Amino acid sequence: MVSSIQKQQAEKFLTYHHNEEILVLLNSWDIASSKIIESSGFKAVATTSMGVAASLGYPDCQIISLSEMIKVTTGIVHAVQVPVTVDIEAGYGNNLREIIDSVGQIIRTGIAGINIEDSLDLSPVLIDEMEFCERIAAIRALADSMGFHLVINARTDSFYTSKSSPREKLAESIKRGNKYHEAGADCIFVQPVWDKETIATLVKEINAPINILANPSIGSAMPPSVAELQDLGVARLSLGSSLMKATLAIIKKVADELSEYGSYGLLMDTLSPMTETALAYKMATRDH
Repeated sequence: MVSSIQKQQAEKFLTYHHNEEILVLLNSWDIASSKIIESSGFKAVATTSMGVAASLGYPDCQIISLSEMIKVTTGIVHAVQVPVTVDIEAGYGNNLREIIDSVGQIIRTGIAGINIEDSLDLSPVLIDEMEFCERIAAIRALADSMGFHLVINARTDSFYTSKSSPREKLAESIKRGNKYHEAGADCIFVQPVWDKETIATLVKEINAPINILANPSIGSAMPPSVAELQDLGVARLSLGSSLMKATLAIIKKVADELSEYGSYGLLMDTLSPMTETALAYKMATRDH
């Protein structure tokens, strides 16, 4: 069983997927980034698997151990007041029994939701859709047995890994999205999708809230704005690993400038608005 607080957080988080206003999620990787996101007024915190892994010196794609991921997640959940949803990649297991055991441990950190994907190491061959549906259904049954509604965001990588035509990728995403929803997923995550017409089709044809990724680092096109996505009927927007990548990029640029020129221009430009951010962070951490 889970606590009443965790139940309330999960219920609140689920409600956010059905409001008229789009749910916007900045993806964090540690306590500091999570608390800054919370202090900026966001309704929930979502982790990025790449960000968590990189912060501990690992590459992405489930190289980090489950125990290390759980430790980071536990710290974040205890540090913020908003619901937390965690990226569990493909589930941290080689079979259904191992995945359910892993998810049970992750649930006990106090999370409100998970993100689980149907690719392994971003392989072009996705997990069989019926096998993935079994995973979703088993996770839903596990959460039910623990007495709460875990918000399951099921990600299909049909667009991301497939070599098929755009039309075939769209059809596969729609087919998988509807099956995943029927199996117990609350939201369907399709990425990377930039075209407004494609997004509108996904919203129309998949009978579930849709999560779109805004991650400019994975393509040259600029993703639609928050307002544009809301108008298209998108329920949830996330930034994925882009915030972590931007942070690392700033570190590299500051280091290069200091190394090459001995100057602090970029560092000062970056720090100039930090007074308000630091104050907000201090206020957010005051009671913890």
